[in-house]
Amino acid sequence: MIKSFYHFLMKYRHPNPKDAISTFANYAYLDHSFPKTSEDYHELSTYLELNGQYLQSMTVFDEAWDHYLLLESKTI
Repeated sequence: MIKSFYHFLMKYRHPNPKDAISTFANYAYLDHSFPKTSEDYHELSTYLELNGQYLQSMTVFDEAWDHYLLLESKTI
């Protein structure tokens, strides 16, 4: 079973963010409207483009998405 992107991202939460992905994870956790069950790149990227003011750059999302795909493909 594939984890949602949000579930994957939550393992990067950290009280003192060490990098942009950790910062992204912390803010996504606080974003109650974040599509928590989504595994769809386009749904997530559209949401973040319209509502992700906390995201420094969409490059951060793309980097996290690449990690997500890599790790989830290993678990299948």
